[in-house]
Amino acid sequence: MPSRTRRTVFSLAVFFTACGIAGMVVSQRVGAQSSSDESQFRDSLKSFTSVYDVVAQNYAEPLDGDKQDRAIYDGAIPGMLRVLDPHSNFYDPKAYARMKEDQHGKYYGVGMTIQPQSVSGVQRIVVLYPYEGTPSFKAGVRPGDVIVSVDGKATDNMNSEQVANMLKGPKGTHVHLTVSREGANAALTFDLVRDEIPHPSIDLKEEIRPGIGYIHITQFQESTGREVGDALDSFGPGIKGLVLDLRGNPGGLLNEAVATCDKFLNKGQLIVSQRGRAFPEQSYHAMHGNGGKTYPIVILVNHGTASAAEIVSGAMQDHDRAIVVGETTFGKGLVQTVYPLSDNTGLALTTYHYFTPSGRLIQRNYSGVSLYDYYYNHDQIQQDSKDREVKLTDSGRTVYGGGGITPDYKVDTPKSTHIQEVLLAHYAFFNFAGHYLANRTVTKDFQVDDGVMADFKQFLGSQQITYSDQELNAVMDWVKANIKAEIFTTQFGQAEGLKVRAAWDPMINQALGYMPQATTLEQTAMKTDSQKTTTARNTATVPATE
Repeated sequence: MPSRTRRTVFSLAVFFTACGIAGMVVSQRVGAQSSSDESQFRDSLKSFTSVYDVVAQNYAEPLDGDKQDRAIYDGAIPGMLRVLDPHSNFYDPKAYARMKEDQHGKYYGVGMTIQPQSVSGVQRIVVLYPYEGTPSFKAGVRPGDVIVSVDGKATDNMNSEQVANMLKGPKGTHVHLTVSREGANAALTFDLVRDEIPHPSIDLKEEIRPGIGYIHITQFQESTGREVGDALDSFGPGIKGLVLDLRGNPGGLLNEAVATCDKFLNKGQLIVSQRGRAFPEQSYHAMHGNGGKTYPIVILVNHGTASAAEIVSGAMQDHDRAIVVGETTFGKGLVQTVYPLSDNTGLALTTYHYFTPSGRLIQRNYSGVSLYDYYYNHDQIQQDSKDREVKLTDSGRTVYGGGGITPDYKVDTPKSTHIQEVLLAHYAFFNFAGHYLANRTVTKDFQVDDGVMADFKQFLGSQQITYSDQELNAVMDWVKANIKAEIFTTQFGQAEGLKVRAAWDPMINQALGYMPQATTLEQTAMKTDSQKTTTARNTATVPATE
């Protein structure tokens, strides 16, 4: 057997043995592991390695390094885990490194988001935007810049990951970047010094209306709880309401979801409980609480709101602390524990189910559902409310479990029209911003007037993007918002572009319209809390009788 194959089989044995040992530990916690179970495990492991050995030696084509890795990392191991549930997952070395980077919310590099794009028939890497305050932003790298080379090495036909890896490196080291930019007579060069690049989980926090704060959390990572606290502090003591936007938030770290809830709930209130076969139930409560600072809260969710984001939504809804507006959330109520394995790989294994304070299990049914349908056909497999478990909030409002968080008020994500999909597919707004600002600058009082629209239409023609005035007029507010947002992102930075989009966003505007209902709910919650406190005090002072 070739040495690489031996190493791969050994790695597999380590992986399956780790899983087996985990199973044995589980069994020891809940009951003795029988000798027949251990024997069956050893036989299964032997059968698998024998099959792999036969494949490696006799397959019609050689299993070279890449194909061998894919057979294991993309085939055997994920195939085993998918039999269990949709969320247990194996991380190969690259994915494991990315996962840890996402959790930490920082890395060392120059600070930009890039993506591949066809430029003159060649795949080139284009800067979407530099992160504000990073080496690339300070040096003047702009959205739309085409990365020609990194340290003298041409990037033609490279993918984003390859270029990103070239840009990352130890803090304090230099990287030389050459870019082409529309309107520039020659290529631009930048000598960037790598630094720690924070990647905040909150990409936008602002006072979206007088006295009304807005916070958009993209995911829950190690810094999220602190970021939420800082955002609330930035609004000052006069805050009269808050929109907490969790749309598209895939979740993340449980403890950061708990830390976020701790900013809004009363001290001691239950946030979430975990129940698993192998371990005792764990409950998480607000350790510090909001200190009596309350105000109406609207939480905005959609089908992409999942996991830790559902923990926050569910806890705030169950305690009548927030009105939930939007679409029924994803429905991920399984908790994964990440086990580090050999060769810088990791195993995310489902070890718990989580339950909201009212006792709701949020996990959506995945039995008999394909992986594709589970992730992408959300509406087709949602349970009817009448078939779902019914629970009550603190004040007695009805809420449902077993299929995500059902919003108190349904607000659908706007459906895209054909022309919207065409414009986005061709990066029309992104590319127009670079074209428009090639020989001019704008100030923050810039508006998309008739002149700008004429330039935009002329640009669409130059890009062979077909449209009709009727199609554009039907979505003109959306068109103008996207033009302005991309121009502001290029001229002033990502945050300013996000502010433009938030000001236009119809779901945010509808969420703001539910602030009166959130005010009524806040008053109801305060009354409920007061009654509970009075009842508890009276119970404590009743003299004991014999």
